[in-house]
Amino acid sequence: MLLRPATSADIVPLADLGRRAFVAAFGHMYRAEDLAAFLADSHSPEKVTRELGDPNVAICVAERDGVLLGFCKLSLDSGLPRHTDARRPLEIKQLYCDPDVLSQGIGGQLTDWAFAQARARGADAVELSVWSGNARGQAFYARYGMAKVADFEFWVGTHCDHEFLFSVKLEGSAAADTGV
Repeated sequence: MLLRPATSADIVPLADLGRRAFVAAFGHMYRAEDLAAFLADSHSPEKVTRELGDPNVAICVAERDGVLLGFCKLSLDSGLPRHTDARRPLEIKQLYCDPDVLSQGIGGQLTDWAFAQARARGADAVELSVWSGNARGQAFYARYGMAKVADFEFWVGTHCDHEFLFSVKLEGSAAADTGV
């Protein structure tokens, strides 16, 4: 398996995989029109194109034999609600794997990449949101030292999801060491 930065050739596959993974995991929770609007906004080729052009976003893809198996999107400036003393938190925006290749270590490799990026870019914490009912996801992130620090709402159309803000402080990061 190869991990590499996303390129413009990945735009359509990233949008497709994002939609498929989200629907497989959470699609049953929403009204069809709410889900369709969310997917059109969050997992469209236009959105991926904007993200690839944004210097505050980093995207890594995992592929095997030219087939996209998973991806991780980072926001170098976390947009999550502030509930910690982190000065430079990095946000894992999306960590998705193809539903057919779950539990093959791909998510772990992408998470390792995310933490390496956080340290290299001087983040003092890594944050993400995880649905309150996603016990498997919560256990996965706990293996990286992440823990729930707050509750907040995430809206998909007219449906409100109860989300958990997970965070972990990065000891020894450049931001923590210099007070930046």
